[in-house]
Amino acid sequence: MNHIKTYTVEEAKRAIERYCAYQERCHQEVTNKLYSMRMIPEAIDVIIVHLLKHDFLNETRFAQSYVRGKFNIKKWGRQRLKQELKKRDIGKYNIDLAMKEISESDYLETFNDLAEKRLKSIERETDKWKKRKKLADYLLYRGWESHLVYAKAAELIP
Repeated sequence: MNHIKTYTVEEAKRAIERYCAYQERCHQEVTNKLYSMRMIPEAIDVIIVHLLKHDFLNETRFAQSYVRGKFNIKKWGRQRLKQELKKRDIGKYNIDLAMKEISESDYLETFNDLAEKRLKSIERETDKWKKRKKLADYLLYRGWESHLVYAKAAELIP
């Protein structure tokens, strides 16, 4: 016989408070977690209001933390960061605020370092056009703007 754990609203509140305290979460993640805990929509609304009121849940803080983390650790560009935030139903205002977390000088420095590092890893490729394509595809996948990518590819692989 399968026993599925059920939660009272208070138990669910405490569990979700721990879930949110562990790391920044967006509304979508919290809602999905509550549904996976088999909570009814009315209880989910009550819990989300509680989390917002007690500052466990804050979309602006989540977006800023997400952008800083993914930029510093995964070296994602602005396009990819915006796309991933939109996937999580973060509003345009919060996305714009989060993008201000990255200074222009850090952004360009990271881009240049990433491009040069990738170039070293594909240096065995002899065909100049294939080499350019590999570099460009790599940078575009990571979400860097196309005008930066193509200019850098042309500069590094003349």
